[in-house]
Amino acid sequence: MEIRTNVIVPLGYGKYVRADKIVALEPIEDDRGPGRRTMVYIEQLPNPVVASRTEHTIIENMVQTPSEVLEAAAALELLRDLYDDISQVGPMLRTSIKKEVALDLNQIERKIKEILDRQHNPE
Repeated sequence: MEIRTNVIVPLGYGKYVRADKIVALEPIEDDRGPGRRTMVYIEQLPNPVVASRTEHTIIENMVQTPSEVLEAAAALELLRDLYDDISQVGPMLRTSIKKEVALDLNQIERKIKEILDRQHNPE
């Protein structure tokens, strides 16, 4: 499992934290109940935050499951294939396609390139 980056995890009762800033989770044993289920240790905070959600639920929100990783990889592969195919279409055919079916291959190609560039060079 891989920790999601740039994902906000709800802790309950209006408390949220970035998934990649959570350092540890500890189930509350004593006085556990509604509003008090898990101690969440967060990077650069001296004291843990009390969460009303269970550690299992928080973990589910924090991590990518293998199937999500595979689906994302398959989607990126499909985008790369589309980008390669679109780049082979000449200017005359692009103009014809745009007139016939209102499909702007130049715009699609640009958007795909932006997505692939972001994946290659995350901010």
